[in-house]
Amino acid sequence: MGAETTAGQHRDETAHLPVLVQNCRTLNDLLDVSCRRFADQAAVGMALEEPLTYGEFYRRVLLIAARLQEMGISHGDRVAILAENSHNWVTAYMAIVRLGAAAVPILPDLPEADVHHILGEMECTVLFITQRQIEKIYDLQQNLEQVVTLDDYHDQSGVVVTTPFSTFLDEAEQVFGEAFEAESLTFPEVSGDDLASILYTSGTSGFSKAVMLTHGNLCANGYSANGIIDINPGSVFLSVLPISHTYEFTVGFILALIKGARIVYAGKTPTPAVLQKICAREKPHVMLVVPLILEKIYKKRVLPAIEQSRVLGFCCRFRMGRRFVYRKIVSRLVEFFGGRLQIMGIGGAALNPEVEAFLREGNFPYLVGYGLTESAPLISGGPENDSTIALGSAGKPVPGVEVRIDDPDPETGIGEILATGENIMQGYWNDPEATNEVFTDDGWLRTGDLGFVDEAGNLHIRGRCKSVIVMASGENIYPEAIEHKLNAYPFVVESLVLENNGVLEAWIYPDYELIDNETRGQSRTQRHQYISGLLDQMRTEVNAQLPINSRLSRILERREPFIKTATHKIKRYLYSAENMLP
Repeated sequence: MGAETTAGQHRDETAHLPVLVQNCRTLNDLLDVSCRRFADQAAVGMALEEPLTYGEFYRRVLLIAARLQEMGISHGDRVAILAENSHNWVTAYMAIVRLGAAAVPILPDLPEADVHHILGEMECTVLFITQRQIEKIYDLQQNLEQVVTLDDYHDQSGVVVTTPFSTFLDEAEQVFGEAFEAESLTFPEVSGDDLASILYTSGTSGFSKAVMLTHGNLCANGYSANGIIDINPGSVFLSVLPISHTYEFTVGFILALIKGARIVYAGKTPTPAVLQKICAREKPHVMLVVPLILEKIYKKRVLPAIEQSRVLGFCCRFRMGRRFVYRKIVSRLVEFFGGRLQIMGIGGAALNPEVEAFLREGNFPYLVGYGLTESAPLISGGPENDSTIALGSAGKPVPGVEVRIDDPDPETGIGEILATGENIMQGYWNDPEATNEVFTDDGWLRTGDLGFVDEAGNLHIRGRCKSVIVMASGENIYPEAIEHKLNAYPFVVESLVLENNGVLEAWIYPDYELIDNETRGQSRTQRHQYISGLLDQMRTEVNAQLPINSRLSRILERREPFIKTATHKIKRYLYSAENMLP
């Protein structure tokens, strides 16, 4: 088991010392420091429910860790979590890493076959799960010794034996409660170089890889985020994105711990009605979202309000009028989110330029970030209140991270984005070949993304290296830029631009609810003609904004959504001009 430290002794020995100010290199030390500083403050909980204090959260973490240790989980082992967000999720995670074991967070929307593969490859014998995920392990041949339901679900199928989390915690309390009070619980010594998370990516360019992130990687990136956002202790973080993704975990959890903030887990799918109810009660200061959420609000609420009002439409023709209108709308939007929103972090995919222009002119409190699972994840973003952040950019490299552009184009400066810093992963699990390919000879991470850095130091993303379309003329076409123009249309939910026999074509998945409203009472033929007319008009308008070599030969209707990643990026490798045809 290796050297051991006593959590209780550590707290006792440092009780008389001032709070540490240097950055912690392990999640365990980070939790110790935060719980010492903010012991009586609210820490984590479900929306509309009483939260746990930092002290109560700390107690639960150590008791669950002791219970896992008694079961045989030790330094270097791997324990999986397949569940939706909750305070019990983060309790289980922090208990796992307290032992020097690695947590294996599994995205809740992964199919059963992927879940089986991950649990088998990771050789997990303990799994934390919820009712909504339980059927995915019914046919699992993996020898799971302990299955704990974080939502206290008791499975009565007889297929799998489950233990409710509250029972698991009560058992830990009965056996180890006195030891916790006596500050005599002992755990393995953990270093910054020990694995904390093994995460399977849901990338846009092929099969998932298992990313190995250490305590040091995650802590370093948490402190990087701390350097770009000024949040006070007691602030409220509302979590609506999967915490099994590094974006939400690092910025929405680790940063919150560093700040002494309170984390609120939505607990339900964040529909507008649910979100409005939660925000009215919890009044968050910080939220993390993917662009899709704001793009939907813009297309469903903002554009219709302007288009249906002659006065607003006229005002928006002029810069000052547009700014006045946008700020009025943004004030209502901030009120929708509870009225005291300080920062909305936007990441995981590219933000539509038209939507960002609205946010910027309306003075909405937002920051755009960029990163990868392999970088834990932040590479750039913000900093807050920096007036030199360029519209359409992903901000500056965050503190502690360096960026350079590999083989930049002499004219545009665009090349592959490389990054280095303490946040960069150890590599891919059991895949030295892929690990070697993703690092340069001098140890920089190849992001696989194309971009450039402007004179003010802002990082601009132009798309994935593998997404670039090289035309017969030799010109590089970045399909994401064209897709942004297409996606700005209210009747477009999502789009994909492809090359087909030397020309460009686009496939769009329409907003059928909007189209149904517009074609109510019409025949099927008339409805089809209406959609065709929209596509033809859009092609003409978009092509007028594009260089000749980037123009679309045709736009086609797709009648089902594209398959996407956890952050709502289309999995491009699944689509080609050939397999898109009916």
